[in-house]
Amino acid sequence: MSIYLDYNASAPIDIRVLERMIDIYKNYIGNADSRTHNFGENARSVVESARKQVAALLGISSGEVFFTSGATESNNIAIRGLVDYAKSTGKKHIISTEIEHKAVLETVKHLSKEGFDIELVKPGLDGRVSVSDILNRVREDTLLVSVMHVNNETGIIQPVKELGEALDQKGVLFHVDATQSCGKLVDEIRELKYNMLTFSAHKLMGPQGVGVLVLRKKRYKLPPVKNIMYGGQQEHGIRPGTLPVALIVGCGVACKIAMSEYKENAKKASEIKKAILNELDSSGIEYSINGDSTFCVDTTINVSLKGVSSEALMISTKQYCSISNGSACTSESYSPSYVLKAMGIDDDTIESSLRLSWGPDTNKKEVINGLKELLNVAKQFN
Repeated sequence: MSIYLDYNASAPIDIRVLERMIDIYKNYIGNADSRTHNFGENARSVVESARKQVAALLGISSGEVFFTSGATESNNIAIRGLVDYAKSTGKKHIISTEIEHKAVLETVKHLSKEGFDIELVKPGLDGRVSVSDILNRVREDTLLVSVMHVNNETGIIQPVKELGEALDQKGVLFHVDATQSCGKLVDEIRELKYNMLTFSAHKLMGPQGVGVLVLRKKRYKLPPVKNIMYGGQQEHGIRPGTLPVALIVGCGVACKIAMSEYKENAKKASEIKKAILNELDSSGIEYSINGDSTFCVDTTINVSLKGVSSEALMISTKQYCSISNGSACTSESYSPSYVLKAMGIDDDTIESSLRLSWGPDTNKKEVINGLKELLNVAKQFN
């Protein structure tokens, strides 16, 4: 049976999360905004409990946590929700990077058609953007800087801590897409300075279909983010629509589990990564790691097997390993990774690159067994 190594696309749901969600679906049938009966009050109670669990993981106030359908929607609200403020202040300059998730890139691209000045910064060959490169672009009319914490394709950690501290001094709004770091780099996230932060529950073994937008208060005020959809006043008007109680509870449980187990999970992830690298070293296949391993999370490897077509290899070995060669959001029609291209990696290396990503429940022995089979097939391609 194939070993699943595509956690950066979507992690399997933790059975403890699923069991709690089933209980909610069975026993909490009310609308969380129905105030006239106990069913609504009970639903509201578990939603607020989940909000506190998210806040505890991130080290923030529960009043700064807003539930959405996922990181894509959260990113859209964080960015597009600033439009009215931008128009009123004349600040219409946005800085981001060429390696952001499409949920950010497509959003700022759309804003460029509405008169916003968008600058996208390239990373270096190490996969990291330069702090000075971003800060040197900040102007009087800079509205926002948006930089992901961990890249979804390479696993490279971006210098968001340094950026957050500098931008706070400059009074520029800062958005961090923490989809690939939430529940993993727990201590690091708690130390960050930012105005908006976003993530999806399914990347930390919660359910698909729910995410979080964090709006940090400054002098008791939220950032000037407004709703981009219209309806009721759920989530204080930031995100209208009936709250998906079971999904929200699942998100909360996933955050609670991550908070209690992240140190143990980090050790497991590190052991798996070392085992994978050892297997690559002993395979006899010439390979290279995309990005600087010094700044890479222990749950991801983006590796190029020289002279081996990644597309052909994945098709030939899907019975052994379920892996990818890029972001799931661009997988429908294959094109070379825009992330690796932005890093300045040559086309041949990109065409031979694979992404392996794993999680807390991944079995190291099964990983190595699957990887051995994959590498044996890869040798036949040379």
